[in-house]
Amino acid sequence: MKNKLDDLNKTKRPLFAIVYDKLYKLIMDGTFPPDSRLPTEPELAKVFGVSRMTLRHALSLLQEDGLVKNIHGKGNFITKFHKNRNMFGLEKLGNPLYKCYPGKVDDVELYFRIELVSDYAKQVLHRNMTAVVAYERWYKSSDQVVAYAFTIMAIEAVSELNLDLQNEQQLLEMLDQKVYELANSSTIEIKRSKSINTPSLKYQIFNAQECDLILESVYISDKYPVVYNKYYIPTEFSHITINVFK
Repeated sequence: MKNKLDDLNKTKRPLFAIVYDKLYKLIMDGTFPPDSRLPTEPELAKVFGVSRMTLRHALSLLQEDGLVKNIHGKGNFITKFHKNRNMFGLEKLGNPLYKCYPGKVDDVELYFRIELVSDYAKQVLHRNMTAVVAYERWYKSSDQVVAYAFTIMAIEAVSELNLDLQNEQQLLEMLDQKVYELANSSTIEIKRSKSINTPSLKYQIFNAQECDLILESVYISDKYPVVYNKYYIPTEFSHITINVFK
């Protein structure tokens, strides 16, 4: 690495943008590999010949882009997720959790219960029903819970989809994959939530003080959604992409 940026002050581009570009290239070409620790801020500022304020501006943009994460008291680290970004974003039908959580999910733990029909269920499922099936899914990576999903489905949809509530593998495959293969459309709303790690839930999500909340209605027919999903992904891990074309 050069001790100074070439002609750093001869361009009209802001210094932080030049530092950002240089660091981005070093990260993407593997000079700073995933999970590695960046040199200290004083060291980097000296290498690039800029102030620490300029350097911090560049680092904050890299953090926004999901390439760098700051661990208080330890420094700045390259995220292990930066080379695993999905080509498709939320605009393509498919499980949004796997699009927004770029890490590896090792296991999914599933629970369900049958509930009476509530006003909330009527509001989000838009159909007549005699009961509701509520599913909870806990997504795990390296034995840590990294995301959570809550799904509701009319009991009538269980028969319509030929589901066996005693067949956990079949249920999981339907909720995580097959429902999207059968679907013709979905609607998605994105919010921010601080209410995920509550004592009433079986598990606590790893490092989740705040989550991105994805609310999703999945339609097989145009009449009503077959399932309504709430996906909670910690903001530390969440990478939401929407590809827009003209």
